[in-house]
Amino acid sequence: MARYDMTGIGLNLREVPDSNGGFKVKVLGILLDGPAHTAGIKQGDEILSVNDMDVKGASAFEVSSLLQGPTETSVIIKVKHDNCGPVQTVSVQRQLVAKPPVFYRLEQIDNGATSVGYVRLKEFNALAKKDIVIAMQRLQNLGASCFVLDLRDNFGGLVQAGIEIAKLFLDKGDTVLYVAGRDQSPNAVVAETSPLVTAPVIVMVNHNTASASEIVASALHDNCKAVLVGEKTYGKGLIQSVFELNDGSGVAVTIGKYVTPGHLDINGNGIEPDYPNIPRWSKVAERLSTCNISRQG
Repeated sequence: MARYDMTGIGLNLREVPDSNGGFKVKVLGILLDGPAHTAGIKQGDEILSVNDMDVKGASAFEVSSLLQGPTETSVIIKVKHDNCGPVQTVSVQRQLVAKPPVFYRLEQIDNGATSVGYVRLKEFNALAKKDIVIAMQRLQNLGASCFVLDLRDNFGGLVQAGIEIAKLFLDKGDTVLYVAGRDQSPNAVVAETSPLVTAPVIVMVNHNTASASEIVASALHDNCKAVLVGEKTYGKGLIQSVFELNDGSGVAVTIGKYVTPGHLDINGNGIEPDYPNIPRWSKVAERLSTCNISRQG
C-alpha cells in the first residue's frame, strides 16, 4: 500500500479500490493539530477535488503533488466525510509543520473487530509528552483497544521527555530506568502515578532507535507493558556534560550511563526486539500475560 506524507498540510494519503474497478484517494492519517486537522479534515475522508480540479482516478502521489505549494498559501479541498457522509469544501493554509510530529491514526484489523491506535513519534522535545497524551486520549475515545508506538528512526532528544512518556504506560512504582554514576550505586527512576494507557502495546524499533527512544522501549518492555518489534536498537546510553575551556572550545565528559529496568547497559549494546515482524495481537497478549506472571512469581 503506497503512502505519502508530503502534502504540506499534514495529511497521509492512500489509494482505495472503489466499486467500479478503479480507485479513490482517502486520508490514511492526519497530523495532530496540523493545518488539515484544524480545518476539519478527518481520517477516512475521500479527496474529491483540489482547487476545483476533479481528482477522480488520480494517484495518491498526484493528489499529494496538487496539495503542495508555498508556505502560507491556501489550497481549496473538497472532501467526502467517511463513506456515505456529507461533502464539504474547506480552505487549508499550507505551513511548515512543526516538529516533532506526533502522527497518529486509527486502523481496523480482524475484519473490523479490533481497533488499533498507531502513534509515530519522530523526536523527543518539549512538546512530545503533551502531543502523545492528546493522541493517545483521542485514539482511546475513538475505540482503540491496543496501540502501536513507532520509534523507528527516532534518534532521541530530551531524555527527560522520554522518561515522562515512559511513565504514561507504567504502573505506579514501576522502574523507568537506572542512572549509574561513575562512583555510586545505580539510582532508580520510578513512575509516580497510574498509567494513562493500560492496553497492550507494540513498540516498533530499528537500528536508528536511540537514547530516549531506547529508554521508552526498554521501560515498557521490561515492565511487561509492550513487546518490541523490528531490529536491534542503536545502543546510546551515556550521560555526558560539556565543560567550556578558556579558549572557547569545550570537552564532553562522560559522568554516567543509563541502565534498563532489566539491568541491561544500553550503551554499545542496544536492545534486542522480541519479534522481527508484527505478530498477531493474540500472541502479544499471551506474551505480556506470561511476562507479568513471571514478574509476580
